[in-house]
Amino acid sequence: MDTISENFAATIDLNDLWNDPYPIYERLRKEAPVAFVPAANRYLVTRHADIVELERKPEIFSAHEANSLMIRVMGHTMIRKDGAAHKRERTACEPALRPGVVKNKWIPTFQAIVDELIDGFEKDGAVDLFDRFAGPCASLSLIAMLGLKDVDQKDLRVWSQAMMDATGNYADDPKVWRRSDEAAAGVDAALDVTIPYLQAHPDESLISCMLHAEDPLSREEISANVKVIIGGGLNEPRDAIATGAYALLKNDEQRSRVEADPALWRKVFEETVRWVSPIGMYPRQTAIDTELAGVPLPAGSRIGVVLAAANRDESVFEDADRFDIDRPKKPHVAFGGGPHFCLGAWAARAQVGEIALPTLFSRLKNLRLDESDPVRFGGWVFRGPLNLPARWDA
Repeated sequence: MDTISENFAATIDLNDLWNDPYPIYERLRKEAPVAFVPAANRYLVTRHADIVELERKPEIFSAHEANSLMIRVMGHTMIRKDGAAHKRERTACEPALRPGVVKNKWIPTFQAIVDELIDGFEKDGAVDLFDRFAGPCASLSLIAMLGLKDVDQKDLRVWSQAMMDATGNYADDPKVWRRSDEAAAGVDAALDVTIPYLQAHPDESLISCMLHAEDPLSREEISANVKVIIGGGLNEPRDAIATGAYALLKNDEQRSRVEADPALWRKVFEETVRWVSPIGMYPRQTAIDTELAGVPLPAGSRIGVVLAAANRDESVFEDADRFDIDRPKKPHVAFGGGPHFCLGAWAARAQVGEIALPTLFSRLKNLRLDESDPVRFGGWVFRGPLNLPARWDA
């Protein structure tokens, strides 16, 4: 990395990344695809090929990061473990999220949730779809999949956001830590109610699967993994619903084709999570001295795997900043890769691409953006719309 690139990396500000990271990512891919960014205190990896390579080497690029913010917030979750320890906990969760269970159990659940939400505001003719649809849809769906008892969807949304904010709290803001501690305590209180019930009444939910696995997870392991699932399992589908809806509402031609051919909703989903990846970055740490893209990385180097940058890599995706459902099929990395490939990918595709978005557009006639209130996006560790004001013919 030359001096100019080093100087650029040193000037990167977290606020600029939060507001609009894509111009910064574009410059990093061109000039310094593996660059130490002091503001984030880690090397940011921004090219698609380099991310694919490192995910193939979990023995070198370890998920177990020392002084991990996620571990501080949630405990030692499966996604901060490698090898047999990771596989054991992931295996305990997998039965709840297999394609057959998603099809037969969760898709009818998702449809009922979506229909009830739209029933609640359809006559209004105008709402913020982020707050009234995308957020509650993701939250209620996750409560069902986890098997949580006596949890309000609004509380789960607050807990999720507080914990996710803290996992990206590189500025060490004490207010962020306080909110995340309160959220973690709320989750643990909910588990105190849920675990005894599911021990006596097993079902197909995630917590039940953890409790009744061949090698059951401990209370501490369940707590940590439920917290991390509340993070990614709520924010990701919420932001994908809102982003996908926004993208189509800004593109009449693609929207009309999708509404005429429901088979295209699958492409809408995949292009949505490529275009604005809900999980924009996750950490890794080098277990040994190594190098990536010609950059020496001593053992213990903190890495930021920037999925959002890889998914707009010009060498893979032509005109990458544009939302395009006709894009030639190439593998995005929105769900990560390797042993840690997103456990909930099947559920997310069904919830967002098969149920939430198609139902929203079919039920709300002449759905359109409320141009009096512009849609705002924010975030870089996690990114998505902050609002989605819309109108339709009630």
